[in-house]
Amino acid sequence: MRRFLSFAGAGQVRVPSLVPSAFLAFLLTASAGMPGIHPLTEQAPPLRLMAMTEIGSSHGGHFVTKASINGKDIMVLVDTGATAVALSYEDAEAAGLKPRGLDYGVKVMTANGEGKAARVKLRYVMIDNVKVRDVDGLVLQEGAMKGTLLGMSFLSKLRSFTVEDGKLLLKN
Repeated sequence: MRRFLSFAGAGQVRVPSLVPSAFLAFLLTASAGMPGIHPLTEQAPPLRLMAMTEIGSSHGGHFVTKASINGKDIMVLVDTGATAVALSYEDAEAAGLKPRGLDYGVKVMTANGEGKAARVKLRYVMIDNVKVRDVDGLVLQEGAMKGTLLGMSFLSKLRSFTVEDGKLLLKN
């Protein structure tokens, strides 16, 4: 018993369901030149490998590392207790944020007590090959804080971050 497949179109075409491979190869080759039928030319999107880096703890158990903020290298303390990336006035200046012209209307609580900060949007923050774009940040008034805290506005945009055996692993 022979089975047939039918295709709708300009008339019915009947093709045996068990097509010899030579006929199938001819049909596929011929279809490459038929009007309205185009061979697949789309390429698969490039693979994006997960970016990750490991930061060792310092003597006090803190994670201090160099981060590129808007293209400028700045030493940061990774702080899961900080809501946002909090830049010192000096580090903000180094990152090109022009802290003199900012509006310091945000009340913040720091280790040194209550202070004022200005909201900023960082184009990107990158540690090794782990890069996060459009990060919310705060710039503190001049002299309010030494150094920069890398807080949850950066960390929460990562795929994950974990601490294991005294090392902080960042994955994006």
